[in-house]
Amino acid sequence: MAKRDYYEVLGVSKGASADEIKKAYRKLSKQYHPDINKETGADEKFKEISEAYEVLIDASKRSQYDQYGHVDPNQGFGGGGSYGGGGFGGQGFGGFEDIFDTFFGGGSSRQDPNAPRQGSDMQYTMRLKFKEAIFGKEVEIEVPREESCDTCDGSGAKPGTHPEKCSHCGGKGSVNVEQNTPFGRIVNKRTCQYCNGTGKEIKEKCDTCHGSGRVTKKKKIKLKVPAGVDDGQQMRVAGEGEGGVNGGPNGDLYVVFVVAHDEFFEREGSDIYVEVPLTFVQAALGDEIDVPTVHGKIRLKIPAGTQTGTTFRLRNKGVPHLRGNGTGDQHVIVKVIVPKKLDEKQKDILREFATTTGDKVDENSEGFFDKMKKAFKGE
Repeated sequence: MAKRDYYEVLGVSKGASADEIKKAYRKLSKQYHPDINKETGADEKFKEISEAYEVLIDASKRSQYDQYGHVDPNQGFGGGGSYGGGGFGGQGFGGFEDIFDTFFGGGSSRQDPNAPRQGSDMQYTMRLKFKEAIFGKEVEIEVPREESCDTCDGSGAKPGTHPEKCSHCGGKGSVNVEQNTPFGRIVNKRTCQYCNGTGKEIKEKCDTCHGSGRVTKKKKIKLKVPAGVDDGQQMRVAGEGEGGVNGGPNGDLYVVFVVAHDEFFEREGSDIYVEVPLTFVQAALGDEIDVPTVHGKIRLKIPAGTQTGTTFRLRNKGVPHLRGNGTGDQHVIVKVIVPKKLDEKQKDILREFATTTGDKVDENSEGFFDKMKKAFKGE
């Protein structure tokens, strides 16, 4: 029966990172480990998963696999004959990577499964209102994360008992696999698939973690969101990721901010933009108006003859700089509003005004008022 694609076995893409491969293997190995899963075929599934992981986690073996795919262990040079009395028909030729691993020391430098390892990093998405991102806030969040089991202190064994030596590898965590090659008989050291290289077997499992040594807990964390964070930015919280393994340090927590839009204000970096309407009279004669800012309402003087689209700059009324001192500015863009409905008296006043400025006032011609309406309509 042909072997399945290793990437398909672990459920990862061909471009998967080492961390993604590790996470996929850890999840599947827990699901199909013979000590946990007693269903028919679970043992073979576990072996298949372990084999795929062993190849894909090793950079040289993964490269070899990506180039040539599966290597038939029973096929050697000359179609299965013998070489120097070694023969290829028995245990077979296991691939060039095995030979080079043996002669040049590659492939056997995997990390000791019992050595302290840092926990995985985690990501948390935090949604903020527009002004919360500008001024910051203090908040308490709850994050589910994996930690060592307190009941068994991470050993996986029932309190009062201890893990025993793996009966398959004798507690070494690895097994020797002999292969006949053109260069003679070669012995390769492989990670024991029954204990995953730990060299230990758990006869009586902890009732809390069921032998895994890990449990999921909800951790409450108080965070201070800094003033000035923007949409898509992230904050690293050291040591608040998943718990370490074998006494290793915790991973880190990365908080990603998603900032809501505001109906009135628009933000670009540390600056804020806002559009304010003006009547034709205010724009022509000038006025003082109240302008809202995120810092509160201020009084703004509008000069006579202000045109639509004119921008006024309010210094230090924007967003506090996330790194360093100072605050951005607010930009006020005025938009002159043309009245849609006028009574006859109002029209007469405008016609009289147009006459004094030399504009045509014939209702059938393009007079001053018509010019204004077309200008604001973009015609």
